[in-house]
Amino acid sequence: MTTEHATATARSTVHGYPRQGQNRELKKAVEGYWKGRVTADALRATAADLRRTNWQQLVDAGVDEVPTGDFSYYDHVLDTTVMVGAVPERHRAAVAADPLDGYFAMARGTQDVAPLEMTKWFDTNYHYLVPELGPDTVFTADSAKQAAELKEAVALGAAARPVLVGPVTYLLLAKPAPGVAADFDPLTLLDRLLPVYAEVLADLRAAGAEWVQLDEPALVQDRTQAELDAAERAYHRLGSLTDRPKLLVASYFGRLGEALPVLAKAPVDGLALDFTEAAAGNLDALAAVGGLPGKRLVAGVVNGRNIWINDLEKSLSTLGTLLGLAGRIDVAASCSLLHVPLDTAAERDIEPQVLRWLSFARQKTAEIVTLARGLTQGTGAIAAELAANRADLASRAHSPVTRDPAVRARAAAVTEADARRSQPYGERAAAQRAHLGLPLLPTTTIGSFPQTAELRTARADLRTGRIDAAGYEERVKAEIQEVISFQEKTGLDVLVHGEAERNDMVQYFAEQLTGYLATQHGWVQSYGTRYVRPPVLAGDISRPQPMTVGWTTYAQSLTDRPVKGMLTGPVTMLAWSFVRDDQPLGDTAQQVALALRDEVTDLEAAGTSVIQVDEPALRETLPLRAADHGAYLAWATESFRLTTSEVRPDTQIHTHMCYAEFGDIVQAIDDLDADVISLEAARSHMQVAHELAEHGYPREAGPGVYDIHSPRVPSAVEAAELLRTGLKAIPAERLWVNPDCGLKTRGWPETRTSLENLVAAARTVRGELSAS
Repeated sequence: MTTEHATATARSTVHGYPRQGQNRELKKAVEGYWKGRVTADALRATAADLRRTNWQQLVDAGVDEVPTGDFSYYDHVLDTTVMVGAVPERHRAAVAADPLDGYFAMARGTQDVAPLEMTKWFDTNYHYLVPELGPDTVFTADSAKQAAELKEAVALGAAARPVLVGPVTYLLLAKPAPGVAADFDPLTLLDRLLPVYAEVLADLRAAGAEWVQLDEPALVQDRTQAELDAAERAYHRLGSLTDRPKLLVASYFGRLGEALPVLAKAPVDGLALDFTEAAAGNLDALAAVGGLPGKRLVAGVVNGRNIWINDLEKSLSTLGTLLGLAGRIDVAASCSLLHVPLDTAAERDIEPQVLRWLSFARQKTAEIVTLARGLTQGTGAIAAELAANRADLASRAHSPVTRDPAVRARAAAVTEADARRSQPYGERAAAQRAHLGLPLLPTTTIGSFPQTAELRTARADLRTGRIDAAGYEERVKAEIQEVISFQEKTGLDVLVHGEAERNDMVQYFAEQLTGYLATQHGWVQSYGTRYVRPPVLAGDISRPQPMTVGWTTYAQSLTDRPVKGMLTGPVTMLAWSFVRDDQPLGDTAQQVALALRDEVTDLEAAGTSVIQVDEPALRETLPLRAADHGAYLAWATESFRLTTSEVRPDTQIHTHMCYAEFGDIVQAIDDLDADVISLEAARSHMQVAHELAEHGYPREAGPGVYDIHSPRVPSAVEAAELLRTGLKAIPAERLWVNPDCGLKTRGWPETRTSLENLVAAARTVRGELSAS
């Protein structure tokens, strides 16, 4: 394809940009504010500096239109809750007293007030705070944040476009507030919400906005006719306003399907669509509805979620096809660049040629600018960039880094029988009870204990050579001793070694498996101030040597109680990594499963009787369309069973999931054939326990009674009440008592008290059961 005769002037833009700063300045400032070391004014100054830096980077790179409003202290959905005045009743006093402290109270809770529920943002590893709405919700407009940030960008001389969560997606992401009937549909509040959006749009126009982007990613999911009718009504009303900026409605993460004609016919001024492989079908669907004559189309041809370089010639071909389908074509990433690290230039430990295969936010920005220039001026104007891109793509395709014949031969030899336990669950459960001798309502934790400053310092000292490997090992052993001693004194039944040696539940394993690349500065926001460095899955996967056996057996040597072996499952290893895009995900998952299978076998041989293989990402990786669920769940559950199926019947296999909606994957949870599953349940008030019961889930389960993503300490009375709620759905002989998730991000004082209360609650309820 050539665009030598292109006449349209294509502009470049992005939907959003990483918030944290080059050195995670935002994380440090926010956490410093929580601890009282940073003032509110200093926090606001840091945030303003980061926004200015981001906009300046984009302008300097040649981006024609920058986003505003995408910056957040914690979460953009929570920002929307503030913008529309939907603050929960229990938080209103705190917000009225101090808006900033009240904002963080909604996000994190206080000792006296629970936070908003947190769950996954579509099929990403980003978490958002779930709006709580009810029939009595009153919306009021507060556009101060959005207008102020727009003015900041305009003052820098940038062409700026505010980006807001759209009204339909906001309501579809919401849940009934506590005390509201479970069948309440937040979408019924649409007509009450739209005037508030109209007021915000008028405020933004007054502040200088020519365009405003309204994000509606929920419309790429399966939607009922009533939901599609709501979207049509929303954008007919907003598009028909007289006092408004131009409206750009954006979708991403997939194909719009039946929602595309609804938005194409709406009286809005443009659409932003995803044209990457994840949204295959959008181009043909756009052509089928006659395109967007006279309107703006922002074409997301650069993958905003993965980190591989763009195929520039392929993207130019797509853009060339789109030229006749809209009044104007602009070039963008498929979604916000929030989901990728900031800059590959900071990486020093990746081989230079391999580094050229990678594209983080700043590199993606350059790709977008290059494509816009090529579309406007023709391919001759970007001939050098195209040649370099072809060479880098060829380098990756033919590199020995990407293929290992031995790994592929082993995967090809896998049979269906390899993914099945030798005995059915009932026989295994009897053998495990006899072997482990656990009490009714056994207590445990999910795996990690607080990662103290001393531990992080020890890892830094090891990296810089201030201590040697032997010195580091002694520090980790001391931490394991403390963790085991605390658990024994507290009365927990199944212990963990605390994962003192692990930097991250995925990165730790990735650094010990072939085929992975580790970054030094590839930070990505997971939620709030929690940032992770997803490893890069570049080639075929194998395990050169045991990864966890030494630490687990050391911990077991310190106690007579069972210590769990702790592994991260194959789906989560993929979901929380940047995965290769040159083979099917199922093939990669099978390779990871075989590597982990070797680790499970070695743990059992070393005397580990309980092995937990965490799969918190099973639900988040579920495709957004129901038609795609079956194929995904088939390989996902098979990869878990392939990891765990070789153990003896009396070895107990656990798994863990957190912060997702589990109701639509209960059958998949069953298909994992784990002996015990622990799940997040505290913020959702044991909803998952009832979902398991409705399904007839036959195995043991531990719905969490301690919300570890909040600093508040649950009382023994509160934990006991949650346990009693769980017992209404799960029989006592199959119910475990545990936190929602790992304790890595918590401090020791709150951890000690919370776990002591958890054990006390279990003892109280055991006593009630024995007396009944």
